[in-house]
Amino acid sequence: MKPVIVVHGGAGRIFKDREEGIRSGVIRAALKGYSILKQGGSALDATEEAVASMEDDPHFNAGCGSVLNENGEVEMDAIIMDGKNLASGAVSAVTCIANPINLARLVMEKTEHMLLTDRGAKLFAKVMDVPEIPGEKLITERSLERWKKKLEADSNPVEFKKEPGTVGAVAIDNEGNVACATSTGGLSNKLVGRVGDSACIGCGGYADNQVGAVSTTGHGESIMKVVLARLLLYHMEQGMSPEKAADTALNYMKTRVGGLGGVIVVSSSGDWAARFSTNQMSWATVKDDQLQYGIHTGELYTSSVSEALGSK
Repeated sequence: MKPVIVVHGGAGRIFKDREEGIRSGVIRAALKGYSILKQGGSALDATEEAVASMEDDPHFNAGCGSVLNENGEVEMDAIIMDGKNLASGAVSAVTCIANPINLARLVMEKTEHMLLTDRGAKLFAKVMDVPEIPGEKLITERSLERWKKKLEADSNPVEFKKEPGTVGAVAIDNEGNVACATSTGGLSNKLVGRVGDSACIGCGGYADNQVGAVSTTGHGESIMKVVLARLLLYHMEQGMSPEKAADTALNYMKTRVGGLGGVIVVSSSGDWAARFSTNQMSWATVKDDQLQYGIHTGELYTSSVSEALGSK
């Protein structure tokens, strides 16, 4: 099986002055994940590394770029899933952790549970020697400005659907195993303790070797109502291509509950798709040593991996 990785940096409105940084960020994440796959590494390792790369990049709403809750604090959600045995680990409402995706994997591999939240996740991180960092280190100037503006304007939550949120990755490795990983800071000015789709299996992501792997992004409450990731894979089980299944699932979410979002998917045969119903979604993929990426609807840039690495 030829390895494939697809990553996304969130669906929603992306301002022109941020496009270059966001595009570079998803390309960097895809190349890091693909490097692991090319060396014979697992899809699980590749997706975790790709997502961790975006958590470390302040351009994205995850890790150090996370938006703030109503109290001006960062609370993050993440999930990772292994398509080989349907094992999954997730964390929600975690604070003072640089890379929630790493903690989610530890939940999967070191506990009998699938999801730890808030105080429990914090205690578990301490037991696992995951370093705690000051909460303010995760707060960017932009996130703080957005928080203040929303407080002043008493913004309508509908607007949240238009903002980019969540990062994710899906991959298939040389052994034919698939995996997904998703991480987010959630909605700006959300209620304390709010948990969205990203930590919920079947919503923020799902991976099954028999079908494929999906990572979602968009309005979390809408995604949860339709269980978007698993819905997409269901359509693939019925014979749809990844692209057709993605469009069908996104259209159902839009017409049924008015939700907008995006998805990335890789099938068990190595076919992939990156689709969205929002204005933009940053994405990048590498297959057969060829890098492809885009942000706007219909946009697709292509280069070789060697060219991409040489320009960095």
